[in-house]
Amino acid sequence: MAKRKIIKIDESKCDGCGLCVPSCAEGALKVIDGKARLVSEVYCDGLGACLGHCPQGAITIEEREAPAFDEAQVRAYLEREKAAAPAAGPSHAHAHGGGCPGAMAQQLTPPAAAAAAPRAEAAASELINWPVQLTLVPPNAPYLRNADLLLAADCAPFALAGFHGRFLRGRPVAIACPKLDDAAAHTEKLAQIIRASNLRSITVARMEVPCCGGLVAIARGAIQRAGRPVPLHEIVIGIRGEVLADVADANVRA
Repeated sequence: MAKRKIIKIDESKCDGCGLCVPSCAEGALKVIDGKARLVSEVYCDGLGACLGHCPQGAITIEEREAPAFDEAQVRAYLEREKAAAPAAGPSHAHAHGGGCPGAMAQQLTPPAAAAAAPRAEAAASELINWPVQLTLVPPNAPYLRNADLLLAADCAPFALAGFHGRFLRGRPVAIACPKLDDAAAHTEKLAQIIRASNLRSITVARMEVPCCGGLVAIARGAIQRAGRPVPLHEIVIGIRGEVLADVADANVRA
């Protein structure tokens, strides 16, 4: 066994968001028991493609004694994972292994009561600002001044019926996807908004899938970078349309 470059995961920093998992083409990373873990050292090539996808900075490259990277074992492992994937039906939707849980295909059936209910008049929109993409929102927009900002995952309004009336009313909104977007750029943009607009609070509405936890990490990082204490609330929405959690985060400090 010789020394070589290989990733190191600081479990004290990892929050289990899962953003690193899909970035590893070799499948060397999984979220297990709420933490990103290296499945096997022989699957890690040490190139660090996962580094830039961790909003907590929990992944680094170190040089230490480790088994050599084995492409043949990687190919065999990926084939086994691919073959096992169809067997993981909807009952395994929340498992944290085998890639990104949030990308698992599922067919959802609305509750019988909702399907049978008569179609109601369309409710009025509660949207008070445009644009809504975080990348496009001007940090000094008048509607942000001393506002209670809603930072919503792109998928959240589609999953939760009544999202407008329950969470959007009276709040400007910015939407983002922590899995597909540039987390570092979003953190900096939100920090600019906090500094320029003196936000009164931030409410993060995210989906239950692990990778969506990255949106909370973005908000926390922005508050710390801005250097201003801003109360942060987290709303977790299930893919079947229920609110699973609505809690204040008292641990955020500027």
